[in-house]
Amino acid sequence: MIILTGDGLKDRLGDPNDPLVEPYRPEQVQPNGVELTLASVSAFIGPPGRLGFDNADRRLPEYEEIPFDAGGWVRLEPGAYVVTYAETVRIHDDLFAIARPRSSLLRMGAAVYTALWDTGYYGQSRSLLSVMNPAGIELEKGARLIQLVFFKLGSRLEKGYEGKYRGEN
Repeated sequence: MIILTGDGLKDRLGDPNDPLVEPYRPEQVQPNGVELTLASVSAFIGPPGRLGFDNADRRLPEYEEIPFDAGGWVRLEPGAYVVTYAETVRIHDDLFAIARPRSSLLRMGAAVYTALWDTGYYGQSRSLLSVMNPAGIELEKGARLIQLVFFKLGSRLEKGYEGKYRGEN
């Protein structure tokens, strides 16, 4: 496996026929990945989630979007939230991706938890934001939260991810 970096990453991001991430600004491109930005934050409102071995038993809780103030900021008290990213991600048949939170977010007492971005996934992704700082945090709409790192597979997959979250927005 190879991490997609530098010019190789920029070429794939800017591919007019099939970009990995869109839209994005040059400031989001880092040496080893691309940062995804905050589109919305939602609170969990129930019912409880349910997950068994078979996806037929899966039930997600409902979410309620938290509005940004007139200046484009949201204040979050300690707790768990769902964040939706502004960018659409497309994981090509020769890649998969993982993400890590920005260190600034960690230093203010919050973390983003993500799952693997499987080969074949595309959509406007969501992640879990955990605010652990007793004073809470404030986030601006469009804040860069995570860095998505792309790994090149040894060979292309014939069949990639086809699950429930493919094409989400």
